[in-house]
Amino acid sequence: MKPGHTLMKHYLQFKDLRAEEYAYLFERASIIKTRFKNYERYQPLTDRTLAMIFEKASTRTRVSFEAGMYQMGGSVVHLTTGDSQLGRAEPVEDSARVISRMVDLVMIRTFEQSKIERFAAHSRVPVINGLTNEYHPCQIMADIFTFIEHRGSIQGKTVAWVGDGNNMANTWLQAADILGFTLHVSTPSGYEIDTALAGVSNPNCLKVFKSPAAACEGAHLVTTDVWTSMGFEAENAQRRAAFADWCVDAQMMQLAQPDALFMHCLPAHRGEEVAADVIDGPQSVVWDEAENRLHVQKVLMEYLLLGRVGH
Repeated sequence: MKPGHTLMKHYLQFKDLRAEEYAYLFERASIIKTRFKNYERYQPLTDRTLAMIFEKASTRTRVSFEAGMYQMGGSVVHLTTGDSQLGRAEPVEDSARVISRMVDLVMIRTFEQSKIERFAAHSRVPVINGLTNEYHPCQIMADIFTFIEHRGSIQGKTVAWVGDGNNMANTWLQAADILGFTLHVSTPSGYEIDTALAGVSNPNCLKVFKSPAAACEGAHLVTTDVWTSMGFEAENAQRRAAFADWCVDAQMMQLAQPDALFMHCLPAHRGEEVAADVIDGPQSVVWDEAENRLHVQKVLMEYLLLGRVGH
């Protein structure tokens, strides 16, 4: 995206795109995935460079973005906290001005959302949120694409979130608002979802339950995350105590729809936030979900750099 391009978009949170844009992206992801499975060469991003900046550890985000960019014909520059010192050795704004003159796209995985927003405000190229404390939009894109693959449209459905009111929960809430489904949330006291942070326009898309079992009743999808997210390790012991009743087990899944799916963004701790017989059971689609990070992010990068393309 060249300087002055009026259509430049960033993807910093789920609500940065509209429902009809997601409809296009999910349809396009299916095409891109089919090409990948058929070993069809497709390289629309030849000579484009993605800079990946990591201030938090990563497995799926790094592999999916790096492999995806190479598969699309581009190249990747990988920076970690040790060799970039984003906002330490120099202001975030200055790093953005410099890096964005040398690459075509930037993906950042960091702590505060404000840091990625400051970077984007001074970037000449699109910036993608690879995870912040507040949001994880690429993961929810992959999750919803996975649901569509297995069950069709998510509109009008019910998604149950059991566990921490974290970046995943915030992003699920934005998705419910934009895509027209209902989010059931159950968190321990003190770990509630921050509805103001998500900034939804339709408060009716959220229903809060004290009981995790009640949240799962009638759900088409049950999903959870680790009890202690990155950056909160010091709270591990107190979180284990607080979250003891928020383990997604077979009994909770039985309260959901008979064909309900189970998702988890991984890494998972069997016996903590999810029972082994659930995550390794027939309703779990966690491996499809993990793989789909690759496909939706390839489409996202294509869209941010090239706009809508023909089939």
